[in-house]
Amino acid sequence: MLEVSHPQIIKGHEVVADDWTVLRLEEGETADAVAVREGKVIVPLAVWLAQRDTLAARAQIGVWIAPAEQPELLKGDLDKFAVVAIDFPKFTDGRGYSIAYNLRMRLAYKGELRAIGDVLRDQLFAMHRVGFDAYATRPDRSIHDAVKGLTVFSEVYQASVDVTAPLFRRQHREVRTDSGDVGYGI
Repeated sequence: MLEVSHPQIIKGHEVVADDWTVLRLEEGETADAVAVREGKVIVPLAVWLAQRDTLAARAQIGVWIAPAEQPELLKGDLDKFAVVAIDFPKFTDGRGYSIAYNLRMRLAYKGELRAIGDVLRDQLFAMHRVGFDAYATRPDRSIHDAVKGLTVFSEVYQASVDVTAPLFRRQHREVRTDSGDVGYGI
């Protein structure tokens, strides 16, 4: 069993102390046999599924989802988690964005949604758009520099979790019919 903790995370738009530990199974360990220590622990989805009855009784438990796993497996249990984390094993793996969007929009998860793993500054703005509100950035990068990634753009075009209407629906335009261009103003 490997326990990973970050001294600080980004929560909202601020750097704060992190009191959660992420549990990762080591080679040869099984989800049903691993001992989950007391305290604030974010367990792998496989551990939650294997030890659900025991872990559900805990006041503060979190779960993390790997890119190939289905968040729908947590559908009836989402209200039990103080934190749901999504793992990004490589910054180039974008499946976590879809998982986050589905957790927020389809499964109506309202709690803390945290990005863990290979999380970099350049990803934070897009992660926020799909529903993340906490970020455990890579420890070899400055977390104070990374928080700036949340404010790199002042406006967005597409609708998403954070802004539910696209830009053309949010901006008033004057429609001119005398231009001869039937598409003008669309």
